[in-house]
Amino acid sequence: MELKDPMIELLSSLEQIVLTRDAKPSVSEISINQTTVPEPQRLREMTGMQVDEFARVMGVSVSSVKSWEAQRTRPSATARKLMKLLQANPYLGRQLLE
Repeated sequence: MELKDPMIELLSSLEQIVLTRDAKPSVSEISINQTTVPEPQRLREMTGMQVDEFARVMGVSVSSVKSWEAQRTRPSATARKLMKLLQANPYLGRQLLE
């Protein structure tokens, strides 16, 4: 039996929700794979989250988020994918916090 990473499963499920919520995809849904990853600080501010909230939604430590925002490190591929989903649907972050 193959064990799957729960974060990858969550991201896959969230992506399906974003991409299939309407029969006809919107421009933001079509372009989700074509856009560059938003800057973490800009995305965090756009979603109205504090650093600790953003870290919780992203599944990383506060120090990781601060390191991304200071451009000392880059988010992982999984984190970048989640950031694209948050960019396409900024309210998703608040829903994940509840």
